[in-house]
Amino acid sequence: MAALCPQSGGTYVYGRECLGGFWGYLAGWAFVVGKTASCVAMALTVGSYLWPSQTHAVAVAAVVALTAVNYGGVQKSALLNRAIVTIVLAALAAVAVTALTSTGADTARLGIGPDRHRRRGAPGRGSAVLRVRRLRPHRHLGEEVRDPARTIPRAIPTALGITLAVCALVAVAVLSLLGPDGLAHATDPLPDAVRAAGADWLVPVVRMGGAVAALGSLLALILGVSRTTLAMARDRHLPHALAAVHPRFGVPHQAELAVGAVVALLAATTDVRGAIGFSSFGVLAYYAIVKASAWTLTEGDGGPTVSPPSSAWRAAQPSPSPYP
Repeated sequence: MAALCPQSGGTYVYGRECLGGFWGYLAGWAFVVGKTASCVAMALTVGSYLWPSQTHAVAVAAVVALTAVNYGGVQKSALLNRAIVTIVLAALAAVAVTALTSTGADTARLGIGPDRHRRRGAPGRGSAVLRVRRLRPHRHLGEEVRDPARTIPRAIPTALGITLAVCALVAVAVLSLLGPDGLAHATDPLPDAVRAAGADWLVPVVRMGGAVAALGSLLALILGVSRTTLAMARDRHLPHALAAVHPRFGVPHQAELAVGAVVALLAATTDVRGAIGFSSFGVLAYYAIVKASAWTLTEGDGGPTVSPPSSAWRAAQPSPSPYP
């Protein structure tokens, strides 16, 4: 969908082009509301990792800092994202190596025995939920990605393949130490695993890795929400001033600042559980429209292809145009 519709806005554009204006409007609002709540949840998560007694203050500071980075252009955001991914992978690698080389590691714990089968009405005893950060910005940054029809289809399997490999390695490492039962009852799995390996010194590193990972999610979320805001403002579903593109940095700077201000305000005043609940509501609504949009694609024509902004639209923007 992102390759076929290379415009900022992602979900909003897909619904508008595949299902009609109303569904695009609904998807856009569901995304903006749901993902704004997700931004708040991620900001509060950063605060709870770094300074639990000052969660809200740290959350606001994180939002302000990342909004400033995004304001400087997508290239700066991409560089920061690479640094974040490197730090997170290093932390996960340290956990995996420490766990697998520990004397307490036992590969027998990876086996599935008769006592580990799923009980009726309950999840498997050894099951765990892994929430990973997906590469969402690509579908919202179609105008800022070089050759989106070629780049995005390559990025998706590459990102998913790397994520699968990392998750499998960490899962094997943690299970070999804690076992299915220990992992099922762990409230803090990775720190528990390194403690079981006798490497208590690694616990702060793991927690820092968690904080940095949350920062990466927040960075991606702010990018996505601001681009959807840009697309909706172009169609005047939001104040048209939010469609302004910075003549130097090539970013929707008014939308960036508006999203950052709203998220910072909510991060200073709301609770993380409420933010997560509201986020889930919006996410379920817009994903339903995304899936319905995907159903309209056919093997023959690949669905609607939306051209980048027209020359008339570009001419109306501050010069020079940020789009090549």
